[in-house]
Amino acid sequence: MEFFNREKEKQRLIKAIDSKKAKLIIIYGRRRCGKSTLIRNTLKPSDIYFIAQQTDESVQRMQLANTIGEKIPGFDSVVYPDWESLFVNLNNVIKEPLSLCIDELPYLVKGSQSLPSIIQKIVDNTKERKYHLILCGSSQQMMQGLILDSSAPLYGRADEIMKITPLEAGWISQALECQPVQSVVEYSVWGGVPRYWELRAEEKTLEAAIKNIIFDRFGVLHEEPLRLFLDDMRESIQAFSILSIVGNGSNRLSEIAGKLNKPATQLSRPIDNLIQLGYLKREVPFGELEKNSKKGVYKISDPFMNFYFTFLVGNLSRLELGLTEQVYNAFISRLPNYVSLEWENLCRRSVPMNPINNIDFDVAHRWWGTNLNNEPMELDVVAESTDKKYLLIGECKWSKITDTASLMSKLEQKAKLLPLAKGKKLITILYIKETTDISSNVFLPKDVLDLLK
Repeated sequence: MEFFNREKEKQRLIKAIDSKKAKLIIIYGRRRCGKSTLIRNTLKPSDIYFIAQQTDESVQRMQLANTIGEKIPGFDSVVYPDWESLFVNLNNVIKEPLSLCIDELPYLVKGSQSLPSIIQKIVDNTKERKYHLILCGSSQQMMQGLILDSSAPLYGRADEIMKITPLEAGWISQALECQPVQSVVEYSVWGGVPRYWELRAEEKTLEAAIKNIIFDRFGVLHEEPLRLFLDDMRESIQAFSILSIVGNGSNRLSEIAGKLNKPATQLSRPIDNLIQLGYLKREVPFGELEKNSKKGVYKISDPFMNFYFTFLVGNLSRLELGLTEQVYNAFISRLPNYVSLEWENLCRRSVPMNPINNIDFDVAHRWWGTNLNNEPMELDVVAESTDKKYLLIGECKWSKITDTASLMSKLEQKAKLLPLAKGKKLITILYIKETTDISSNVFLPKDVLDLLK
C-alpha cells in the first residue's frame, strides 16, 4: 500500500537529520499508525534502524550492537556491559554523521529503568555526539512521560516531537480504491489506521473483511483493543469495561458509574486517560463550556473502536461458538444508522477545513436542548464564524434525498428557533448521502472527503 499523507512529518524529519547539529527526535503514537513506515521511508541508507524486542537487557544490547554491526563492521565484536558504553563507542567509531533510530523504546526502558537517564547524559553531550538519535514508541503514556513530564530525564531536550495519529477519512478512497459513499462506510468500520486499511484491502468485500479479520476468533483484529490497552495501561479491564458500556449506548457519567457499580469520582482518571489516548471523547452542546457543562455525554471517538465495542463485544460468546453469520446479519440491520452517526462526525470535522460561502468557520459541534418554543430540539452541525458574525447550521442525512429545497426550508425554520441564534446571521447547509437535486450549500460524501485530507 502507498505511503499516505505523512509529507509534513517526513519533511520535518528530513530537515532534522540533515542538520549538522546532533538532534534528539521523538516519534510516538498508537500502534499500526505508520510510525515505523514514516521512519523507514525517511532514513538514509547509511542510517541505523533498530526495533527493540521484549527480551532481557543484555540480549537487547547485543541485538542493537548486531544491527549497528551491519553498517559498521566490527561494532558487534565487543560485549557491552551497559548502555552507556554502547552509545559512547558508537560515537567513537562513527566516521560520518548518521542517524540511530531505536523503535519501540519502551521495551528497552522496561528492561532498564536507568536508560532514560543514560540517554539524557548522551544527549546533553550534543557538541561531541556525531549521530542523531530518533526514539520511537507505541506506548503513548510512557513516551509522553519520558519527554513531557517535567520530572523526566529527557524533559525539554527533544528537538522534534511528533505524535503520529490515524489518517483522516479522505485518504481511504485512494487506499481502498472505492467510491465516496462506500468510503464513508469503510471508514466507519476501519477508521484511519493505515494497517487496518492494508488488511481490508486483502479481502474482496467489506463483508468478508469484517467476518475474517474482526469477527473470526482467529482474526488479526479480533483482540485488537486489548493489545492497544496493554501498550498504555497496567490495568486494561476497566478501560475495556468503560468502552463496552459506552458502545452499548450508556453515554452519561452517571450511567457508566451505575453500570460499573462505582462512584463517578473514581472514573475521572481512567476516563481522562481514554480521552488522552484518543479512544473516548466528551461532547457538550454547542455554546457550552466543556468543563462546566452538565449536559456532557461520552462517545467512542475512534471509528474502529466504536465498531468493535458496538458490534463485537456484546456478541463475543456467539462468535466463540462460530456464529459469525448470525452476528454479521445483526450488524447489517444496524449498519445505516451506525454509518449515519459517523457521517455526522465527518461533516462536523470538515467545517473548518474550507470557507463556506466565503466565510471561515470555527470547529463545529452538535447542539441539543430546548428551543425558543420551549420544545426539545437537536441540530447536527453548529459552528460560529471566526469573525463571530455568522452561525452555520447544518443537517446530515445518510439517505437519498429527492427534494433538498424542502429539507433546507425545514432546517431554516429550525435554525431560527436556536436560542444562540439571536444577533447572528444564519447560514444553513445540508450534508446528504445522495441526491439528484443538487443546489447551493448541499454537500455530498465526495465534497466532505475531499476536505478531510
